[in-house]
Amino acid sequence: MNEREPAAPVLGGGGFLRVRMDLSYDGGPFNGWALQPGLRTVQGSLEEALALIVRRPVRVTVAGRTDAGVHARGQVAHIDLSEAEWGVLPRGHEIDPAAALLRRLRGALSRVLRDETGAIEVHDVGLAPDGFDARFSALWRRYSYRIADGPERWDPVLRRLTLWHKAALDEGAMNQGAAALLGLQDFRAYCKPREGATTIRELQRLEFVRGNDGVLVANVQADAFCHNMVRALVGSALRVGEGLESPEWLHERLLAGVRDAKSVLAAPHPLVLEEVAYPSDDELFARAELTRARRE
Repeated sequence: MNEREPAAPVLGGGGFLRVRMDLSYDGGPFNGWALQPGLRTVQGSLEEALALIVRRPVRVTVAGRTDAGVHARGQVAHIDLSEAEWGVLPRGHEIDPAAALLRRLRGALSRVLRDETGAIEVHDVGLAPDGFDARFSALWRRYSYRIADGPERWDPVLRRLTLWHKAALDEGAMNQGAAALLGLQDFRAYCKPREGATTIRELQRLEFVRGNDGVLVANVQADAFCHNMVRALVGSALRVGEGLESPEWLHERLLAGVRDAKSVLAAPHPLVLEEVAYPSDDELFARAELTRARRE
């Protein structure tokens, strides 16, 4: 991010600057992204590290909140700092405050994580363009999910990132069923609804591709995801791949809009947030305003 042109960073009045952070993490040691009292979370660890640097509580806003055990390779977050806090980050050294924050944050994280040092890596820090919001400005998020269907494909080296599925899967049937789910739809049947939150999403990509190693990789992309949506989609597609349900069953469930005994979530550990995309700088504010408006 240091290579990007820093646009006007001041957010309205008060002299606060918005700072973008690009990071990745191994979700295994954490109870998900979001703060939970008495539990280790990614957000909690980051905020604890930032408090060591800034000497006050700092709230981190993220592009996509991940469940317990879910990983991220391309996560994006933001924080707000005062101009004075930003200016003193170099501590008298002639270095850019962004570079100083990145270096100090890595050191603080190693203190906070202790036995899990390296589980969170902040790769880039910089002033965000005017109007940027890590969550609401995003155009889409993309996840991957690895499935090794059959013992001959079970690689112990990658077992913590791969679902070991005993039955062989028909990716053709899975892709046939998945195609009917694309577009702007109500994914109530594939979500764990939160009170007051919409379940309408635009699913832009849902495909299952087998690599040269024979492992099946799901690529799932949407403007946003509701709670448990990716794992519910993959879990249902696995039933189709096994031949337990027809490809049409995926769309039938979508139309029915209900969760039942067949609503099984795929395991969290193979799920990785790969990428978050944003519009051009001059469209960030408009995108955030559009996203905040509840879909009807």
